Amino acid sequence: MRILSGIQPSGALHLGNYFGMMKPAIELQHQGEAYYFIANYHSMTSLFDAAERRKNTLDVALDFLACGLDPAKSVFFRQSDVPEVAELTWLLTTVTPMGLLERCHSYKDKVAKGIAPSHGLFAYPVLMAADILIYDSNIVPVGRDQKQHVEVTRDIAIKFNELYGQTFVIPEPQIRDEVALVPGADGQKMSKSYGNTIEIFGEEKATRKKIMSLVMDSRSPAEPKPDAANNLAIQLLKLVAPAEVAQDFENRLAAGGLGYGDLKKALFEQYWDSFASARARRAELLANLDYVQQVLREGAAKAKLVARKVLDRAKLASGLD
Repeated sequence: MRILSGIQPSGALHLGNYFGMMKPAIELQHQGEAYYFIANYHSMTSLFDAAERRKNTLDVALDFLACGLDPAKSVFFRQSDVPEVAELTWLLTTVTPMGLLERCHSYKDKVAKGIAPSHGLFAYPVLMAADILIYDSNIVPVGRDQKQHVEVTRDIAIKFNELYGQTFVIPEPQIRDEVALVPGADGQKMSKSYGNTIEIFGEEKATRKKIMSLVMDSRSPAEPKPDAANNLAIQLLKLVAPAEVAQDFENRLAAGGLGYGDLKKALFEQYWDSFASARARRAELLANLDYVQQVLREGAAKAKLVARKVLDRAKLASGLD
């Protein structure tokens, strides 16, 4: 079973990235052939600062390795280090119906958020399809909001196979129902687009301030709060604290007598402690960037071996070779 997943270097990674993609990916590296890439081609649809893209790309590599990605159990690489994916994108583009892309909600959502419309933004799902198909991926772990991208990939692959003969493996989405929506500091979905993120490796003082600034309601500490499970701080605490600790705070909040200030202090402490070993590992990696670059180079070399075979197969099938 080959597993494929990617993450954009569009800014500092946050708890939404960690619990939504990184943690499940790290767990899956023990269950099959895992191919994980830093999607720097994709970042070009919304990020136009070259220096920032380089920095973000390195930061993603550091963060992922610090959080437990094992290069001995997965193939980890920069998307642009496997340029075959860009060539395959053109082959797929020629068989992709316009209507299929016009129905993709991601384009509409991003334009609505103020990202300038471009061909790259519109054709984003075709590059994503190439990312998946070029590694003969069987499984693509996604949240429900990303399921459409895998369905588009399947449609494109089926169309190509019908035109040129059996060429691509048809991937299956693996929907992670157990991954809850990670709320941001304002209660909306945690997203860089909303400016409400809590970074995985944020600076201590700034992160403490952000967590202590979480907006609560006006009820006094003494008042019972039967809706404690819906409290933003409790929801975040359940992600970063042991289950029994989070449940104890929820029970105390529901019963009354627990102040919001004390709750938010506990949330910060649990968050800070939960990533303590990862912070130490990241500091070690930052002091050994040659190793990090070596991991990415070796990952790209392994990925290219697979990508080249699949691209050659597609070119032969379509009459280009």
